[in-house]
Amino acid sequence: MSALWTSDEAARATGGKARGVWSAGGISIDTRTLENGDLFIALSGENRDGHDFVAGALAKGASAALVSRVPADVGNEANLLVVADTQTALEALGEAARARSHARIIGVTGSAGKTTTKEMLRVMLAASSRVSASAASYNNHWGVPLSLARMNRDMDFGVFEIGMNHAGEIRALVRHVRPHAAIITTIAPAHLEYFGTLDAIADAKAEIFEGLEPGGTAILNADIPQFERLRGHADKARIKNIQSFGKAGKDARLIASEPVAAGQMVTAEIGGETLRFAIGAAGAHIASNALAALLGARALGVAPAIAAQGLAEFAAMKGRGSRFNAAGVDVIDESYNANPASMTATLRLLGETATNGRRIAVLGDMLELGPQGTDLHRALSKDIAANSVDLVFACGTQMRALWDVLPAARCGAYAEKSSELAPELLARLQNGDVVLVKGSFGSRMSVIIDALKARGA
Repeated sequence: MSALWTSDEAARATGGKARGVWSAGGISIDTRTLENGDLFIALSGENRDGHDFVAGALAKGASAALVSRVPADVGNEANLLVVADTQTALEALGEAARARSHARIIGVTGSAGKTTTKEMLRVMLAASSRVSASAASYNNHWGVPLSLARMNRDMDFGVFEIGMNHAGEIRALVRHVRPHAAIITTIAPAHLEYFGTLDAIADAKAEIFEGLEPGGTAILNADIPQFERLRGHADKARIKNIQSFGKAGKDARLIASEPVAAGQMVTAEIGGETLRFAIGAAGAHIASNALAALLGARALGVAPAIAAQGLAEFAAMKGRGSRFNAAGVDVIDESYNANPASMTATLRLLGETATNGRRIAVLGDMLELGPQGTDLHRALSKDIAANSVDLVFACGTQMRALWDVLPAARCGAYAEKSSELAPELLARLQNGDVVLVKGSFGSRMSVIIDALKARGA
């Protein structure tokens, strides 16, 4: 495989000045994960300046470093690419990678399920083709251009996740990606603090249509109240090919899903053809994401019947539904993030999970909900009752609103911090219990997961 970037190519793309002759096989912004031969990009953030790590990156094997100034501890012999601004240069590399690529590109956004849908597409397309995809949840102002800049010129497909928490962010990012197809997984009260209404969130997500390539495909969730609003945005963007998925989907309709040991079996009608396929992860929300991904694969030229075969290899990711056993206790790890819609979906999954013990929900704050936060936390009590959850362990100032309305029989323990809640949970566990752990990233529910893994070990 040819080099990802040569010094001449990178200099032309960024307008920078290369020092030394070099080639890079990858791109890194973090010395902890840097691999030999990477181009290290010294981004400057609120808390850290990447220029402080340039010497360490070069010592670790970076082929060169992209900088806006030469650090004092870097010698004259070092391979560098000197630019006016490293963030702008990263964006330029991403745009250049997109411009030179012949890959079919898809962009994925939505209030929940972005990363899962992106990973489903990656797994399905990689079964027979070369695919470049966003790593982890690299979906912001640096994550999107970084993912693009890492796309080698010989890829067949590119799958990119695009996120936001303010209006205008997706508009800026999708201009870099220029997808041939765009998926909006769902609209939910995530980042409600910044938008005020679900309609405003839908409007911001619909910015993805503004960067769609001519003749592109918009893929929408037919089961949400904002479907018509999103379709209106697609019409305004002069998109002719608008497709829908879900129980009410016209192009991909969910007929049934049945839980099995390794995940679920799904029956769906896609383009008039009935398909039955396995997914290596459970939950109705996962089945919905799969339908979106299958329409996405079809829009890129891959038949749904072929793409669906790859879904058996898909597995729920860490923090997003992965499972493990902790000394006789089954754990559902949903610790990465949370909003009211994803909470409802995973509590339903907990209720559908067969167990010889108790169903236990360990819940942390859902953040960025604004003035509606108290009511939205309190409303989870209905989902807890509807899904036969036996015990609730809660942490965070906002989860207090839920805790205060729970019946005493369902109250496990409450604490302000996840670190304080962990020992309370461990002390109450019994063999056969199934435990769901979920909360926003800032509520640090990974502390609970780590404690459960230590119990298992």
